[in-house]
Amino acid sequence: MDAVPGADALDAAVGEWLTMPEVAQRLGVDVARVRQLYSDRQFLARRRGERDVLCVPAAFLADGAVLRGLPGTLTVLADAGYSDEEALAWLFTVDESLPGTPVQALRENRGTEVRRRAQALGF
Repeated sequence: MDAVPGADALDAAVGEWLTMPEVAQRLGVDVARVRQLYSDRQFLARRRGERDVLCVPAAFLADGAVLRGLPGTLTVLADAGYSDEEALAWLFTVDESLPGTPVQALRENRGTEVRRRAQALGF
C-alpha cells in the first residue's frame, strides 16, 4: 500500500466535501438513513475542519444516489488491506492506465476496470 497523502493533499484531490445533512438532502433521505449507508460502507467519510465534522466526498454521489460501483470497490479495497484513509487516497489518485482517477472512472461507468485494478492491489 502506498503512503497516504496528508490531509491537505487529500482535501485538494477530493475538492468538494459534503456534511451528512448535505448528503441527506442530495439523496432525498433523512440523516439517519445517510448514517446507516455510511455504517454499511456504501461510501467513505472522514472527519474534517475545526469541529471535526464527518464529511463525504461529493464525487461519491451521482443523480441522487450513491455512485454506482463504489460499494463493491470499497469492499475490494478493504479485502486488499486498505484502511479507509488509504482507500480514499487511492480513489482520488491519478492512474495513468485508466486514465484519470478511479473515482472519475466510476463516474464514467467504468467500474469493472476500477475493481480489476483494486483486486490487483491485494496480490
